[in-house]
Amino acid sequence: MARVAAMPFFVLLMGVGALAMMVPALHALALGDYRTSRIFLYGAILSGMLTVLIGLATRSHVPRSVARSQLMSLAAAFGLLPVMLAAPFFEAAQLRNYLHAWFEMVSSFTTTGATLYDSVWRLNPSLHLWRALVGWLGGFLIWVTAISILAPMNLGGFEVRSSAAAGAGVRSLGQTARIADPTERLARYSLKLAPIYCGLTFLLWIGLILAGDSAFVAICHAMSTLSTSGISPLSGMHAAPSGFAGEAIIFVFLFFALSRLTFSRGLASDERNRIWRDPEFGLALVILATVPTLLFLRHFLAAAENDVVSGLADAIRAFWGGLFTVLSFLTTTGFESREWMGMSDFSRLETPGLILVGLALIGGGVATTAGGVKLLRVYALARHGQRELERLVHPDSVGGSGAEARRIRRQGAYVAWIFFMLYALSIVAVMLLLSLTGVQFENAMVLAVAALSTTGPLAQVAAESPVLYSGIPDAAKAILALTMVLGRLELLAIIALLNPEFWRD
Repeated sequence: MARVAAMPFFVLLMGVGALAMMVPALHALALGDYRTSRIFLYGAILSGMLTVLIGLATRSHVPRSVARSQLMSLAAAFGLLPVMLAAPFFEAAQLRNYLHAWFEMVSSFTTTGATLYDSVWRLNPSLHLWRALVGWLGGFLIWVTAISILAPMNLGGFEVRSSAAAGAGVRSLGQTARIADPTERLARYSLKLAPIYCGLTFLLWIGLILAGDSAFVAICHAMSTLSTSGISPLSGMHAAPSGFAGEAIIFVFLFFALSRLTFSRGLASDERNRIWRDPEFGLALVILATVPTLLFLRHFLAAAENDVVSGLADAIRAFWGGLFTVLSFLTTTGFESREWMGMSDFSRLETPGLILVGLALIGGGVATTAGGVKLLRVYALARHGQRELERLVHPDSVGGSGAEARRIRRQGAYVAWIFFMLYALSIVAVMLLLSLTGVQFENAMVLAVAALSTTGPLAQVAAESPVLYSGIPDAAKAILALTMVLGRLELLAIIALLNPEFWRD
């Protein structure tokens, strides 16, 4: 085990991917789909052999910069590892273009959830299970690497709380993160987080089965919820047999994407703050309280103005549809409630998809599977704006709330503003590239936000008419796949790779 743990990080990820291919192989065997079972079995064998050969070739490799090696391995994991994961998918789905299979795996592994298959019947159940499983593994990879790789380097949102520069390391981390070998950090945090991640998935799976879903649909939705990938073997949540009970159970588990304190309190730093004192969780609750309420009031006033008669039950269902969908897109999951369209039926007024675009841009918590700008950065900008308004009224006032709050309002807000500008420029650049491939302006904007925020289902909901990924050119698919990798890694991590200290001999 020590020799295995000493292998390069990317080789270990290849081994995990090869072992994971046995799951759809056994599932297809149980369903009697022997062709799909053989394809995934052969894929597991070939991928395992390739992993062993690369592991033997690199077992004595010692990187000059461990931080650079880990960041490059993480970038390769989201960009190159899907090439291996797409091989059995390409054969089982009988595709003619390998780019499509790679796009599916990049979308799944980055927990984006975008798919080229608008009709779910085009893929057999084992392929749907493979997509959900790859997304689930990608979510666990984000959990582990955010704490073991990005946090010690002061990246991934941790730079907002820290006084050090992004990529320079965090002094407030615990002893394990500061002193332990990076390989040891990965092993320790993986062993600590794996039971939590698997246990939460198991509980959600059991809950969805009890709510009325089949075991297959329940496990796919459970893995997609914990990883916030939004992958479903059905046409949507409205087709799930569990109905309102299933949505209520998923709603509870989506809170784990709002703050890392819900599952890893004390792992990334020495702080022991309670969840109700976490600024990310508090900001998320404010958004959940205001956005669905404003949406409901908008539809309620429209219904009263148009003399639309609706009962109390219709009003409650409409409010629930807004509440569930707002939380789903805030965590960049992308599940749409079956009552979301019922809100429009309640008032005969369409709900603007731009609201969902804004929620996806905000995103979830730091060191969670959610994408977007992240709640902590938005909180830092909001506190900085509040302090500036206070200084306009009282120029000689002194801002209190402790050293950490002052650091978030000053250095944290400064770094958050830089990240927000880089994020906005990235959206503009992706929109420009998509427009050059022939995609219309509005569709390019929605697709760019969906890919960069890792919220694939946003394309079907936010635009005036649903944008189908299968209808865009292959060049646009490649651009979106690379944008998903960029959105998952965040631009600051890519910039940190350009640090001269990483490459200096």
